[in-house]
Amino acid sequence: MNILIKGGNVYTEEGSVRQDIALTDGRISFDVSGSFDSVYEADGLDIIPGLADAHVHLREPGFSYKETIRTGTMAAAHGGVTSVLAMPNLDPAPCTLPALQEELDIIRRDAVIDVIPFGTITMGRMGRGELADMEAMAPYVCGFSDDGTGVQDEAVMRQAMERAAALGKIISAHCEDESELRPGGCIHDGAYAREHGHVGINSESEWKQVERDLRLAEETGARYHVCHVSTKESVRLIREAKKRGVKVTCETGPHYLIYTDEDLKESGAWKMNPPIRAREDREELIRGIKDGTIDCIITDHAPHSAEEKSKGLDGSAFGITGLETSLATVYTYLVRPGIISLSDMLRLMSGSPRSIFGIPGPGACIREGDPADIAIVDFRTSYRIDAQSFLSMGRSTLFDGAEVYGRVEATFHKGIQVY
Repeated sequence: MNILIKGGNVYTEEGSVRQDIALTDGRISFDVSGSFDSVYEADGLDIIPGLADAHVHLREPGFSYKETIRTGTMAAAHGGVTSVLAMPNLDPAPCTLPALQEELDIIRRDAVIDVIPFGTITMGRMGRGELADMEAMAPYVCGFSDDGTGVQDEAVMRQAMERAAALGKIISAHCEDESELRPGGCIHDGAYAREHGHVGINSESEWKQVERDLRLAEETGARYHVCHVSTKESVRLIREAKKRGVKVTCETGPHYLIYTDEDLKESGAWKMNPPIRAREDREELIRGIKDGTIDCIITDHAPHSAEEKSKGLDGSAFGITGLETSLATVYTYLVRPGIISLSDMLRLMSGSPRSIFGIPGPGACIREGDPADIAIVDFRTSYRIDAQSFLSMGRSTLFDGAEVYGRVEATFHKGIQVY
């Protein structure tokens, strides 16, 4: 199907340009002289590349009561996201090719956008013991991760990095040193935890494993990506490693850039791992976003059932949803105040993740000939986020009721309207 999109502000390499574009045979074209099957009237709305989210939990197979590949990818399209990398917190965990195949079959059947899975680093995603069958899975995965579990054994991580480097794949690490943790931790080990009697999750549990892994990446030459960075120490370690030439990239989420533990409430919506940290951590994360230390903004979309998120900070499951709020919240809280530019946002949420992980798509701007993955967005008019309108099965968000800018009006994937 060939579609003409009229009257939009197209975000190109030269900036925002008012022009018509065509989606022709799944590609973007600036030639609008032909005949078209349909016309979309953009009427001054902004046309941006479809976003790429490098950290998403789709929960299937194994946990389809939380989310399915169908509902998760529909939610992504609702948020202007046309490509996601699927984390391996699944049952069965994708640690062998047969286990991975079960996930690939569901993706092929049900996904409405591009979904590229991670394989695990270790068998069973245990963070220790035997390595997963990385060689067999390598052609079908974007990289390897034990997300949700830090690799505890240094020798295992070294071996994983060596093997991933030989396969030309990236190690994407959830950094959590279990020896640094106290049982029952639910939020950052800061003032709020002490004042309200909660067990805290200390910063060392993250940055000490980052420090170890950066040393291993430097020694092995592996490509190493740090998941959901939350502490000031992690940012500083990664910044210095980049200066030394270590092949390291990293990501953080909107919630870490917008909130601090001063904002916490006695609600399971505020429980995620890693936790929202202190004001000085947020300040260093923003500095890292601005100076290029942090490469990607991801959602860590981690849906749970309403019951699992209804048990307060201590009893609720870790995780929040984000696919349907990330574009609007980053634009509202970071772009509109001038902390970053729109081009920075598109680099962090489309261009860089696609470059790092080899995700097909249009990059950080609209260019002729690119895959027709685009979002049509209203950045002019505010609206209130309503979690009950989400297409995701997960409704736990810190942004319910927030007044934001950046409503997605339509999303096209490979030239097909998916939202």
